[in-house]
Amino acid sequence: MRFALVQAGFQVLSDTELGVPGLRVTEVSAGALVSWTASEEFASLARERGGCAASDDSIRVIVKVAVSGLLLRLGHSVAETVAEGDLLVLSGTINAPDSGDRK
Repeated sequence: MRFALVQAGFQVLSDTELGVPGLRVTEVSAGALVSWTASEEFASLARERGGCAASDDSIRVIVKVAVSGLLLRLGHSVAETVAEGDLLVLSGTINAPDSGDRK
């Protein structure tokens, strides 16, 4: 799954890169939690280019839709979480033979 995200152009951070903006995949009991944090520079640039007060929330929604769309297309089961913007990839589909997973 991480390989597919990297191949799609996402920068996937390692577990040691705490506090660094980007996409993070963390193993949890139900599967894998995918979360994204925008840098201040990126959020600021988005507000400037958007011509309006684009919030971090709107950027988060765009990233969430792109990531979930890719993972669904690869055969993963994706669910939303309580934390806004995070996605839960259910464990039954992470290691499925045809899911495109290459850890």
